[in-house]
Amino acid sequence: MIYTIGHSNHTPDAFLERLRRHGVTAVADVRSQPYSRRFPDYNRETLRDWLRRAGIAYVFLGRELGGRSDDPSHYDADGRVDYERVAAGPRFREGLERLRRGMANYRIALLCAEREPLDCHRALLIAPRLQDLGVEVGHILADGRLELHRDTEARLLRLCGLDGDLFGDPLPERLAAAYRHRAAGAAYRKPKPENP
Repeated sequence: MIYTIGHSNHTPDAFLERLRRHGVTAVADVRSQPYSRRFPDYNRETLRDWLRRAGIAYVFLGRELGGRSDDPSHYDADGRVDYERVAAGPRFREGLERLRRGMANYRIALLCAEREPLDCHRALLIAPRLQDLGVEVGHILADGRLELHRDTEARLLRLCGLDGDLFGDPLPERLAAAYRHRAAGAAYRKPKPENP
């Protein structure tokens, strides 16, 4: 299993408690920009250092698995990241493969900032692709409980009003529509240039 967690506004001690509760031995940072003005304890180098002191390995995978791609072809006409395009890229597939290899030696948690998995690319982009590869994913929630990704998907369907089978649409189609809908609101969007 691979875990995911959002650092949110957790203190380092509270964050470590959640990792330890689930036996996490490595954190894969999937933030494209691994810095926070509001929560400097989660800046890349600071985080790496205090995790290592706690006996937890750290790897930065924001280039491969981050939600803010530097490839212009990964953006739609409105300047929003298109997760389908990102997932189809070789860099993303390389990141997934690194995770799969790392699972042989570590119990990994993917780290991003958002508290709610459904507001984050870790649940909307990465977790479904890992699941497609046969890797079970569990989201460590803000209160420390674990929510399996299949339960997150059921919650996603309910939130989007697609949990019923009113029109006979197959589950995969309803789930794909729910992912697209949620990603449209959660995916990074480039700021529009200001008019001179």
